[in-house]
Amino acid sequence: MKTKLITPTGMEKLKSELDYLWREYRPEITQKVTWAASLGDRSENADYKENKRILRQIDRRVRYLSKCIEELQVVHYAKEQEGKVFFGAHVEIENDEGSTLTFQIVGPEEIYDNHQRISIDSPMARALLGKQVDDDVTVQTPEGKKDWWINAIRYDTPNS
Repeated sequence: MKTKLITPTGMEKLKSELDYLWREYRPEITQKVTWAASLGDRSENADYKENKRILRQIDRRVRYLSKCIEELQVVHYAKEQEGKVFFGAHVEIENDEGSTLTFQIVGPEEIYDNHQRISIDSPMARALLGKQVDDDVTVQTPEGKKDWWINAIRYDTPNS
């Protein structure tokens, strides 16, 4: 089951997408469907069929986003988080080969448009939670166990 948490930035993106789909894109496609329907025979009308398909996709996404926005809990920065890895943290880690990774721990709904974000439900995020700089972490990966060290932790603060 996916964690129902989201960052304030992530929530704004979902709301923005919903607003765009409902107020701009859907009316535009509805107008095209109406125009294509006015041409007559719908059974062989490619414009009508295609725009109806797009309209169904928009409606499906609108329902999904509406449900997400209603169910997700926005997690705001709190001073108590400083120094440890919690939801919303930007973390830099390093392995024994000297490779470094930097990413933000976010909710599952936020990972798709940014490769520098990982879900709080991922094995890496779960291993890092509650740790602090210089702690070592062992993560079970498909290739076996991997050891990482935490180099840095920072948060997006309301003033940043």
